[in-house]
Amino acid sequence: METTRPLSDLKSNFAEVCEAAHQTESPVFLTKDGQSDMVLMTMDVYKRMQFEWELETKLSVAEKEAELTEKRYSSEEVLQAMREAIWEERVV
Repeated sequence: METTRPLSDLKSNFAEVCEAAHQTESPVFLTKDGQSDMVLMTMDVYKRMQFEWELETKLSVAEKEAELTEKRYSSEEVLQAMREAIWEERVV
């Protein structure tokens, strides 16, 4: 559910605008002179969006790399590489 409020609400109804962001668990779009101007969101929503953007970026890079090579990996090879990477992270 998209919530749109005038930017002036931040000054006059800050708590209400914040509550709307928390209740809807989605960004609150703020307008200035009837035009989109800013976005207010909770940290949870921001972190979720950031994670999704990073994942989408990594998948896009992987797809481009896959187009450039014929090499393919089995699920066992991928899992083994992931285990090794995790193990190296823990050791360092």
